[in-house]
Amino acid sequence: MLRHLMAFIILAMLAVPGVATAQDVRPPENAVTNDVPRAATGGAQTLDDVLRRQQGQTIDDSFRRDNIGGDAGSAPGLGPLGGISDAEQWRALRYNEADVTVTTMDERGKVLVQDGGMWWLNIRRGPLPTYGGWLLLGTLAVLAIFFLLRGRVRVEGGLAGRTVTRFKAIERFAHWMLAGSFILLALTGLLTLFGRKVLVPYLGHEFNSVLLIGSKFIHNNVSWAFMIALVMVFAMWVWHNLPDRTDLTWFRYGGGIIGKKHPPAKKFNAGQKLIFWSVIVLGASVSASGLSLLFPFDLPLFGHTFAVLNDSGLSQAAGLGSLPVDLAPQEEMQYAQLWHAIIGFVMMAIILGHIYIGTLGMEGAYDAMGSGEVDVNWAEQHHSIWLEKVKETERRNPAE
Repeated sequence: MLRHLMAFIILAMLAVPGVATAQDVRPPENAVTNDVPRAATGGAQTLDDVLRRQQGQTIDDSFRRDNIGGDAGSAPGLGPLGGISDAEQWRALRYNEADVTVTTMDERGKVLVQDGGMWWLNIRRGPLPTYGGWLLLGTLAVLAIFFLLRGRVRVEGGLAGRTVTRFKAIERFAHWMLAGSFILLALTGLLTLFGRKVLVPYLGHEFNSVLLIGSKFIHNNVSWAFMIALVMVFAMWVWHNLPDRTDLTWFRYGGGIIGKKHPPAKKFNAGQKLIFWSVIVLGASVSASGLSLLFPFDLPLFGHTFAVLNDSGLSQAAGLGSLPVDLAPQEEMQYAQLWHAIIGFVMMAIILGHIYIGTLGMEGAYDAMGSGEVDVNWAEQHHSIWLEKVKETERRNPAE
């Protein structure tokens, strides 16, 4: 018992100086941190290094950069086992000193660890799926509420039973190639973004892996069909979608969707023109960022764009300061991926509205792209100026 008591007293006496020392070495608030020679730490980082890193300052990290191991015989105790330690291997990857083999022909593809990517990863994990998901859910909710309040837009007086050709076969082909490819791109893009968070907990990592490998293959290849169809649609319909004075009348009467009066319109009304230009502009933008992602070493996009914004003064006026212009391919891909996803979400919300009007929201609208033939009464109600022009052409050329 006495031995135990004496041991406790000795341990207590040893502990007190240790506590006192730990308290005494704490620098006062007004103390100045002095650089400690790294040799005193055996070549490891110092407290000053840690403080500088926490403040976002640049430090001399040669003690890590140069400490990436070597051959098996240079590491005591590891020679018979072969290889370098995990820490040394990660440092070699961290500073692009590892012996890496990649399939790309460009040497820059060997960069496997990039320090500046954490901001991108945090956005991709948090705000991007959160706000994007709520945008799509909110759009669906608004459309559902609008349908409950307005109901389906019916053809006044009923269908006439006589039809007129609205879109030719080549026009419908371009439309459906654009629509079909976009749906595939949207679904595979959503799976890529939400797969780990939504599917893995229920279906497991292996299923998600197979699904995303297939999604990536579909996304990368179907994108070419989307871009081809986008060019076709633009070439065939751009002249019909130029703004004119009839668009003001269409907006004044709410397009006949909100109110009861149906304003006159040409082949495309003002609402369809908005959809057209939204798809063309956003589709071109999402295509450009997609090409940059497919060919990051050959088609950098944001470095040049940021340089233009800096020179124009727009970035400074927006309070963003000078944007970075000397971007590595990995940084280019990070900006491109975020822009690609943001524009994709906006396009999905717009297309949901377009699908609603073309199917559930308006009687007879689907026939325009289904068979290409629309009922005469439907055409008179929604595109009276265009119908009159078609009739006039038929009167002049009855043989056609």
